Amino acid sequence: MAITLATGRSSFANWYDQNRRRSAALFDMVTPEAYASRPIPLRHPVRFYEGHLPAFSFITLAKDAAGAPSIDEGMERLFYRGIDPSSASAAEKSAPQQWPERSEVQAMARKWDAAVLDVLRAADTDPRSLTPRIKEASYTILEHEPMHHETLLYMLHRVPFADKHRTFGDARVQPGGSPPAKSKIKVPLGAARLGARRNAVEFGWDNEFEEHVVDVPAFEIDKHSVTNADFLEFVERGGAEPPAFWSKRDGRWIQVGMFEEVPLPPAWPVYVSQEQAAAYARWRGGRLMTEPEFHRAAYGTPDGSERTQPWGEAAPAPEHGNFGFDHFDPMAAGSHPAGASAWGVEDLVGNGWEWTSTPFAPFAGFEVMQSYPGYSADFFDGQHYVMKGASPVTDRELIRRSLRNWFRSNYPYVYAKFRLAY
Repeated sequence: MAITLATGRSSFANWYDQNRRRSAALFDMVTPEAYASRPIPLRHPVRFYEGHLPAFSFITLAKDAAGAPSIDEGMERLFYRGIDPSSASAAEKSAPQQWPERSEVQAMARKWDAAVLDVLRAADTDPRSLTPRIKEASYTILEHEPMHHETLLYMLHRVPFADKHRTFGDARVQPGGSPPAKSKIKVPLGAARLGARRNAVEFGWDNEFEEHVVDVPAFEIDKHSVTNADFLEFVERGGAEPPAFWSKRDGRWIQVGMFEEVPLPPAWPVYVSQEQAAAYARWRGGRLMTEPEFHRAAYGTPDGSERTQPWGEAAPAPEHGNFGFDHFDPMAAGSHPAGASAWGVEDLVGNGWEWTSTPFAPFAGFEVMQSYPGYSADFFDGQHYVMKGASPVTDRELIRRSLRNWFRSNYPYVYAKFRLAY
């Protein structure tokens, strides 16, 4: 008897195969020169990730959970884990003197994939093989790969247009018109439920547990995200450096999209670091929302109940927001009114992650996950901040209320927007 996955998918193996096909399309997007380059100095070269994704899956599931022997210990050690250094010089020191040739990495990946698929196919057809350890490891690798699709695109975004081309998805830029009218929404005192119950879900990352309720004082929040037009005023008054996605040519500001540059779209949400967002908020007399306030604004309702998604109980769909690889770039703020929360706050999920002022830290009841012990605990350092929601290239499988994302406060390349709270 086949199992039914929490995601609604019919097969672990099919899910893995779909992940791997998208990975291949991403790496095929760039020229050999760009493949060997390091577009973001704080990360390994693009080439690292073509080995990292199958190596991580093999080690986590086939080797550690199912007991398979190593295929190549040196290659597995080299590609097992990425980096998150505090400086470019630290990143440079972490790299090997020479990377293996791409053909060698791809040949090894095929062996790792075959071993992984053996375990997943057994889990699909024989529930007795799906031990708790294998179950957790299976979901771990199946969510880990699309997470890296997004962070890989942060890197590919920095690759020159001449060195990349679209291999899937809709690359058309939709600049939109004027920014939506500014509006503040009052959210009354109430409770917000954060996290997930360990025994009530098929899978969650360790930082999602344990579920708890927080009393949130009344606050006001902007209906729409801060736009490029809003932030441009701040930049031109000397309040901040331009966002990493902007450039200036012949006295005119432009937005650098994934595959083309366009005159700065005034209605797009501005993508900035958490430090830039916090500075703008102070300048405007507001602040960034906290993680509990995000939950209250996104999932709370006037009658005191909570929704699974801001828009209700329906699964994430294109009418609800800009996510799921439907587009590579943002859309105008307010483009998805069907995705508004019960209070009328728009784009809390989609069109860019939402920065909060909450340092990334464990919830009470936190336990390191067996399949990926270093997933969260290494980042409970006061230097990373929680992001919630989703970006245009966040996989739909990852759009759930309890999911938490995080980055260093000064990291400028993430697809992250913000709005003001008061």
